[in-house]
Amino acid sequence: MGRTLTEKVLGRKAGKDVRAGEVVSVSPDYVLSHDNSAAIIKEFRKLGVGRVRAPEKIVIVLDHIVPAADEKYAQNHKSIREFVAEQGIPNFFDINAGVCHQVLPEQGFALPGLVIVGSDSHTPSYGALGAFAAGIGRTETACVWATGEIWLRVPETMRIDLGGRFRAGVFAKDLSLKLIGDRGAEMANYKAVEFAGPAAGELDIGSRLTLANMSAEMGAKNGYFAPDEKAFEWLEGRARRPFAAVASDPDASYESVLACDLDTLEPQVACPHTVDNVKPVAAVAGKPVHQVLIGTCTNGRLEDLEAAARILRGRKVHPSVRVLVVPASWQVYREALASGALAALVEAGCVILNSGCGPCLGAHEGLLAAGEVCVSTSNRNFRGRMGHRDSEIYLVSPATAAATAATGKLTDPREFS
Repeated sequence: MGRTLTEKVLGRKAGKDVRAGEVVSVSPDYVLSHDNSAAIIKEFRKLGVGRVRAPEKIVIVLDHIVPAADEKYAQNHKSIREFVAEQGIPNFFDINAGVCHQVLPEQGFALPGLVIVGSDSHTPSYGALGAFAAGIGRTETACVWATGEIWLRVPETMRIDLGGRFRAGVFAKDLSLKLIGDRGAEMANYKAVEFAGPAAGELDIGSRLTLANMSAEMGAKNGYFAPDEKAFEWLEGRARRPFAAVASDPDASYESVLACDLDTLEPQVACPHTVDNVKPVAAVAGKPVHQVLIGTCTNGRLEDLEAAARILRGRKVHPSVRVLVVPASWQVYREALASGALAALVEAGCVILNSGCGPCLGAHEGLLAAGEVCVSTSNRNFRGRMGHRDSEIYLVSPATAAATAATGKLTDPREFS
């Protein structure tokens, strides 16, 4: 019986052949944290260990509240910068880098065959490039800093076979919402999700990152695509180290296999207040909207901003709507400047924010008041996440967000195709 990619990657790190259900001890290749590093540092100090085990494996990206929104966050950032200097951590990205889940792939940390753990639930994003990537807790992160090791249960794998191709106005975000809406936010609890099938190889890296990112909203431990020539080409000039890609064997054992036809998919929206409360956009079209957020680690890449710009170019944002645009990284920001996408969005009346998590988590920038409605390209719409508990968040693709921005109400983007 063959093995899945997840079994192969974890087995290689454990130094033995492993199967789903086993518990293994591994040394991760990289350990991610962000602004929550301030809390992790406190946990690390409690361990009584003076030095981190492997500073070169630690990657810290300040992204959640950047620049610091108040004295508390400013002090947290200061403590992180001091710890980085004290411990000699070379992979530190300050407030001018972007969202960690975009920065790590761009900067060549997310590589095929690597094991990456991070103190953020959307760490599975890096599976888009064939890594095993999983979120862990802050105390666990502190322990990995101290010991260089972590134990993991090898997850069973759910394979999602993709066939057909997206029609006009339909994107990877719509696919992720449809999957979660049909099967629930616990559809893949502590499972690996493998995106496969003939259509998987046709998806660009941005779409793969969106799907791997949203696998966290399925409850998955990790979500991934088998690395292929598209991935290798994207990584050319980025990879920080050699890597050895692996893929699932043809006779690998899967916990379940799900077929999904992209040809029949239409634009989707996750309605308040859960990610699995999903309907076709056409079913809720006409809902008045106060704010639109385009960006985040889910949909803030160049292709996302260009999809929005194609709809808004030559148009104006509806006067009843404010539109916030958050490029996922400063590299994306520069690319969107060069492509003209940001100019088109600015001319339409959008507000361009610095790269970071900002309004997505409701810590600062663009908070919602009571009764306000936001259409967002982010990954979560829990009650109160972006501001007042009596506000509402609807999750959509960048195209649906842009169409909504133009009309002032939830709008199917196919009306603009």
